[in-house]
Amino acid sequence: MKILMLSSTFPYPPSRGGTQVRTFNLLQYLSQRHEVILGTVRSPDITDAQIDTLRGQVTELAVFETPGIVSTGITGKIRRFSRFLQSGTPPNVLSSYSQEMQNWADELVTAGKCDAVTCEHSVNEIYVRPEWRQKLLTVANIHSSVWGTCREMLATGTSEKPLRDRLNLPLLARYEKRYCSKFSRIVATTSTDREQLLELLSPPVRVRGKQDFFVPPIDVIPNGVDLTQFPYRSIDPGGHTLIFAGAMNNLPNIDAARFLSLQILPPLQQRYRDATLTLVGASPVPEVLALGKLPGIQVVGRVQRVAEYLHQAAVCVVPMRIGFGIKNKTLEAMAAGTPLVASDRGLEGLAVGGGPQPRRALRANKVQEYVEAIASLFENQQLRQDLSQSARSLVESQYTWDIIGRQYDRLLQF
Repeated sequence: MKILMLSSTFPYPPSRGGTQVRTFNLLQYLSQRHEVILGTVRSPDITDAQIDTLRGQVTELAVFETPGIVSTGITGKIRRFSRFLQSGTPPNVLSSYSQEMQNWADELVTAGKCDAVTCEHSVNEIYVRPEWRQKLLTVANIHSSVWGTCREMLATGTSEKPLRDRLNLPLLARYEKRYCSKFSRIVATTSTDREQLLELLSPPVRVRGKQDFFVPPIDVIPNGVDLTQFPYRSIDPGGHTLIFAGAMNNLPNIDAARFLSLQILPPLQQRYRDATLTLVGASPVPEVLALGKLPGIQVVGRVQRVAEYLHQAAVCVVPMRIGFGIKNKTLEAMAAGTPLVASDRGLEGLAVGGGPQPRRALRANKVQEYVEAIASLFENQQLRQDLSQSARSLVESQYTWDIIGRQYDRLLQF
C-alpha cells in the first residue's frame, strides 16, 4: 500500500511535543509494512542530519521551507481575522501552509501514486482536496477538536483572550464541520474527542431536505509510549519530591504548572517542609521561569531523557485544567512507574481503575483533593508500589506504539 502522509510539523527527533511524537511513531510503524511518502515542513532549527535520518525512515521524503513570517501588531491581527471571516480557515492553518507542498501533493494524487492520504494533525487538512475522497482513502488524524478546545477554555475561564475566542468560536465550528466533510475517516485520540465531534456534526445540516455535507466515521486511536525511552524504574526514591513534565510554552501546560506551583504546592509544604517540585520541559516561557524563584521549585527546561527525572520523583502530578486528548505526559509517567496524581483532563481516555479493577492513578481536581492524594502517596510505600506496577502493566498491554500503530494500520486498510 502506498500512503501519502502530510505533516506541517517536522516529526524528527520525536521529542518536541505530542504532535511530533505521535506522527513519528505512526510513520515508523507504517513504513515497516507499506510504502510511506512523507511531505513535511522544515523549521529553522531542523538540521540536515535530522533530515537525512528521517529520510531513512520512509520510502520518499519531501521537505519544504517554512512559510513567510506572519505580520504582527493590531493591523496584522485585524487582517488575519478578516481573512478568517472570508476564507473560513483559521490563521494558524494558513500561516503554516506551503503552496509548494500543495503542488507536490496534487501531482502525486493526480498521477495515482498513492492509495491513501493521511493528515497528521488537523492543520494539514488544508492540503486535501474535497474531490480526493471519491478516488482514494483520506484520513484526518486530528488529535482533538479545535472548536471543542476553544469552547472549553471559554467555559472554564482559562482563555488568554476571551473576546477573541468568543468571536472565533462560531467560525471554528463552521471550519471544523467543513473540513471533516472532506475526509473518508476522522481519527481522534479519546472517546471525549469523538463525542465532541459527533455533537458538532450532528444533526447534519440539510438543504432542501438533503444533507449538504458528508459525515465521516470517527475512530478513536490513542497515543502510545516508546518503552525503550521510558523504562520502568528500578527503585522507589521515596521522599517528598514532585514532578510535572511537558512543553512549557504550551498554554495548557503553563496553566497546569502555575496551578501546581501556586495553589497545590504551598499547602503541601506546610505539611512537608522539604517538599519540592521539578518542572521539566522545553521552551519555558517567562511565567514558568518565574516559578523557579519560589521555594522548593526547580525549572530545568529541556532534558535529554525525561524518564531519568521521572524516576527521581516520588510522585508525578498532571493537574491539567484545559486541553482535550490523551496526554503523552500521563502515559510516559505511567510507563516509567512514577505514581501519578492527575485531573480528569490529565487522565482523559484512560481507564485508571477503582472498584474491582486495580488502581493505576489517583484522581484529583480541586486543590484539597490534590493535597490529600499526594500526601497519601508520600506516606504509603505500598500504595506507591501498587500504582506503579499496575500503571506500567496497563501501558504494556494497551499503549505501546506497536499496539497503536497496528490500530492505525487496520483503519487505513478498511
